[in-house]
Amino acid sequence: MLLTYLTTSELSKLIKYNHRTIREQLKDRVLFEGIHYIRPFGGRKILFIWEAIQRDLQVPQQQLQREVIPMANGGVAYGAN
Repeated sequence: MLLTYLTTSELSKLIKYNHRTIREQLKDRVLFEGIHYIRPFGGRKILFIWEAIQRDLQVPQQQLQREVIPMANGGVAYGAN
């Protein structure tokens, strides 16, 4: 299955949210690393996975919330649901 990777600016045009809102409010609260976005080659750049975002756009917020455990390197681990 081929996935569509989008930059923050490209995603903002598709879901009609400002790119700053995506980075500051949605990322790591609604859009999770490893599910909705990746950091290719361990870098700072973020690429969003369009198919995962499309799938979860209509899922109620309560079903998306997960236990998040901060990691020392700045990443996060997701607890069991």
